[in-house]
Parts: sequence; structure tokens; C-alpha cells
Amino acid sequence: MSNQSPFGARGRVLPPSLPRGEVLATYETYVEAQAAVEALTKFDFPVKQLSIVGNDLKSVERVTGKLTYGRVALAGAASGAWLGIFFGLLFFIFSPTGSSLPFVAAALLIGAGFGMFFGLATYTVNRRRRDFTSTMQVIAGNYQVIVDVALVNRARNLLAGSGSGAADVAVPDGEPVAAPPAAGTERPAGNVEPPEYGERAPAPGEHPPAR
Repeated sequence: MSNQSPFGARGRVLPPSLPRGEVLATYETYVEAQAAVEALTKFDFPVKQLSIVGNDLKSVERVTGKLTYGRVALAGAASGAWLGIFFGLLFFIFSPTGSSLPFVAAALLIGAGFGMFFGLATYTVNRRRRDFTSTMQVIAGNYQVIVDVALVNRARNLLAGSGSGAADVAVPDGEPVAAPPAAGTERPAGNVEPPEYGERAPAPGEHPPAR
């Protein structure tokens, strides 16, 4: 029997597959699903058997504002200034003398000017195709926590905060629930017809008159 080299396994990419198991709970947001997993970790639950699956994926683009020459120039100057400071500090650190400190300020100004010019040029070319700023997100309609079938009851009990596996009896919507009889009262046995109009109601323990 030969062992496979760990270097040869790096180039192998496993195909993506859905996790197998049973749905533990379904949540509307990813934060709620993440909170459920974090709650199970506090009880030393084997979280390696858990997975979060997002269903009904949608791409959402949120518009953050309108592009203007002023905003483009400011953003380009900021990005160029950071690049100029980076190269200026590298030159200052590896310089044998400290006389290159003014070069850092010069690199900052040069980088800001170059970034502003590049940003304005790009905005002028692409203005007709895209004249706004936005952020792109991929969200799901719901998130399901999947767990191994052998651990689903344990996980549900831990999330419920009780060690028993008793489940609540669900009552269909719209169906009335009969209230229990009050203490000290008993329902008459058998089918007893109510007294007709004008008749006396039987006393407790008295049999109703025959009809």
C-alpha cells in the first residue's frame, strides 16, 4: 500500500457538492443562521457536521449616488496619494541619509495629481455608459442550517434550551381550541337533551324525565 504525496493532492480540486443531512432550521437572514451555529458551539456540539445553505440566490446592486467630476477627482486624488506615499516611504526607508524626507511629500503630490488626472480621464470616457456609483451583493431568500441525521435531535434540543425531545403539538390555523372544563364541574355522561321551554331543569343527581 502506497501513500499519496501531499504535494500531488494540492493540484486536485474537488467538485462542489451540496451537504447531506437534515434541515435543522430555516432563517431569513445569514446573521440568524450564523447565530444558531455559534449557539451550538457553546455546548461543545460537533460543528463540523453543520452547513449553512443559501437558497434562491439573487444579485442585488444598490445605487449609492451619482458620479460627478468633483467626486471622481477627489477619489482619484486619494488613491493616487496613497500610492505616492507608499513609494515615497520605500525610498525614504532604504535611503542611507534622511535627506530624502521631502521626497515623500513630493511623491504624495505627484501621486495625487496623477490619480486625479487618470480618474477624470476614465470618467470622461465612460460617462455615457455609467454615471452612478453602486455596490454589488449576492444574497439568498433564506438560509438553512443542515446537520447530520444522527445529530439533528441533539441540535434541536440544544437550540430549544431543553434536554427533552418533546415536540409542541401544532394546531391548524383557524381551528378553535376547546377550553378544558372548570374545576369542580363535570360533563353529563351520554347524550342528554336540554329541557324544553317551560320545563324544569333536573337537579344535580336527578334523572331527567322520560319523553
